[in-house]
Amino acid sequence: MIQREINIVKRLDDTLYKQKEKCYMNKQKADLKQILKMVGMYSFYLAVIIEVTLVVLDKSEFLYPYEGWTFRITFSLFLIKVLFTRYNRKEYLFMVLFLGLGYISYRITGRNEILRIVVFLAACKDVDMIRCLKMVFWMTLAGCVGIVLLSVSGIYGAVTLTQDFGRGGVETRYVLGMGHPNAFHCMVWVLTLLGLYLYHERMKWQYYIMLLLFHIVCFLLSDSKTSLIISVYTIAGFWLCDCLIKEKWKKAYGFVQCGTFVISVAGSVLVAKEAMEVWYYNWHPWIENFSLKTRFWALMDKLLTGRITCLIETDQKEGIMSTWRLFSTPNTDYYFDMGWVRLFYWYGIIPAGIAVLVLLLLLRYFIRERKYAEITVIASAALYTVVEAHLVSVYIGRNYILFLVGMYWYKLLDRKKGNSVV
Repeated sequence: MIQREINIVKRLDDTLYKQKEKCYMNKQKADLKQILKMVGMYSFYLAVIIEVTLVVLDKSEFLYPYEGWTFRITFSLFLIKVLFTRYNRKEYLFMVLFLGLGYISYRITGRNEILRIVVFLAACKDVDMIRCLKMVFWMTLAGCVGIVLLSVSGIYGAVTLTQDFGRGGVETRYVLGMGHPNAFHCMVWVLTLLGLYLYHERMKWQYYIMLLLFHIVCFLLSDSKTSLIISVYTIAGFWLCDCLIKEKWKKAYGFVQCGTFVISVAGSVLVAKEAMEVWYYNWHPWIENFSLKTRFWALMDKLLTGRITCLIETDQKEGIMSTWRLFSTPNTDYYFDMGWVRLFYWYGIIPAGIAVLVLLLLLRYFIRERKYAEITVIASAALYTVVEAHLVSVYIGRNYILFLVGMYWYKLLDRKKGNSVV
């Protein structure tokens, strides 16, 4: 009997020991997972900090010679975050599909931006993106203020630029260390866009007036009409987001902003299609029987200060629709202002078309989820991209739309919560 009790006690001791060992192993695994998660998160934020620093350096007159190597570093850091993040099967499937698209683009064009962007977007899962964007905002603001202070103090960078800006004569306009007056006011606009997105709910109407007056002062310095118009559009959009109370009016506002996005993209495509008509009109002014359509696009070229003409001033007419390919080529690297046209020209019809489709799906999701501030960001950026290509570049830290896509892409695929639109 005693031996039997001893055996029972031993079995209980063995069971307790195994349970303790199992708990210890589970704790070790949990601790390891937490450490790996922290490593991934720190890698992500370090990569974002580097990307934003590159943006600030690019806006200054400093020439940084190691961008290629730096992009490889940020790519590796984002990849570390991806490796230490959990995804479901559907997310893995879409990641593989888009990585395949990026690889095809890289092999054909030699451009690696799509691969970098896809890895960045995948790494955004589980990141507190509002916190991340606040870091991006304050870093960019501090960098731009530093550039301005260095220029006005005479330490580094020109304060003004005197040249012919293509508007009928030599002009002197303020650049405040950023190389070009449009670049100066552009950075004011993008900081306004991001700042309003992050803090518009705290804004009172007096702050909107002050912000508008600040942009008018910047316009008097830079004489950048485009940035002023888009800035007014952006400020008015966020003000409406806050002051509209009834849901039906908010929804109507959302649909109008979605219309702005569609018109911006479609109008840019038509510009690339009709650019040669503008060229023919400009070089044959003695002909009087031009169609109303041709005269319309010639008028648009004048309103856009010759941006359509810029597409046809090169030997190969770089940027017009006949230079577009399904996937671009290594030689399609000409720089011009019109951002949507540059997107299709630089990367090809398939990648650009997929990018537009993703944004349309995102807008549909925002309408359904009543996220009107996000809609305002995309619509304002789309309108600005018609005339300027600030957001279409090799710098991830420039394009705040990428951060929005990174915040929501995996939510679009989440059927369990009813979020899926794919």
